[in-house]
Amino acid sequence: MRLRQIALVAKDLEPVVQALNAVFGLKVAYRDPAVATFGLINAVMPIGGEFLEVVQPVKADASAARYLHRRGGDAGYMLIFQSADAIAHRERLTEQGVRNIAQHDSSQYTFTHFHPGDFNGVLTSIDMVDDGMSWRDPMGKWPPAGRAWKDALAPDDVLGIAGASVQARDPEAVAKHWAALLRSKRADNTVMLDQGFVRFVSPIDADGTGVVGVDVAVRDPAAILARAEKQEIPVRGGAVWIGGTGFRPVLPQA
Repeated sequence: MRLRQIALVAKDLEPVVQALNAVFGLKVAYRDPAVATFGLINAVMPIGGEFLEVVQPVKADASAARYLHRRGGDAGYMLIFQSADAIAHRERLTEQGVRNIAQHDSSQYTFTHFHPGDFNGVLTSIDMVDDGMSWRDPMGKWPPAGRAWKDALAPDDVLGIAGASVQARDPEAVAKHWAALLRSKRADNTVMLDQGFVRFVSPIDADGTGVVGVDVAVRDPAAILARAEKQEIPVRGGAVWIGGTGFRPVLPQA
């Protein structure tokens, strides 16, 4: 299983997109009209072979609007995993009582969105492209980013998404729960995927749930932090804070 895409939710997505461009050089590859079904507009940006999405609720009754209110402003919103067999994961998880709140099935793309209440406050999706066999391909096809996403690649010094941080009141227990849900290995408070990871950390806000950080693999972390400071974008604890989320530039793993 691979962490392929992370979504943020914002009251106004354009300033968030602009900040991500200013610091990491990210470009919008696609604005998906299909997200209107969920009362949203969006922007999807490649980071290496992974993707960062920013969504903005445009309907008052959108679940993302309620989430935005609950978190108290812009925040990390959703984790999307790519697997070789998303249908098998769907069947296994629903048999365990995990709620399926949206799904799509076609020969080109399959997904299941699972209720955040069953993933400790994080909207989670397990997806599959075509027959699932390309999931390890670093730059493989990814329908949520459109057909021409390789025309909007990040700069060469921005390499990909290494992992995500999720806040939890009991990080160890939640990591154990997620490892079982995703059938993945666990190292202390971190779920280790075949590609990427999800790290569970103590709460940083009153809500105590949700995505709070993204590790971005880059060639020169100090240069990224310096760029953010020059742009007067907040830097705290080795992370650049954009859209209520700490983007931590890290060296790629050997």
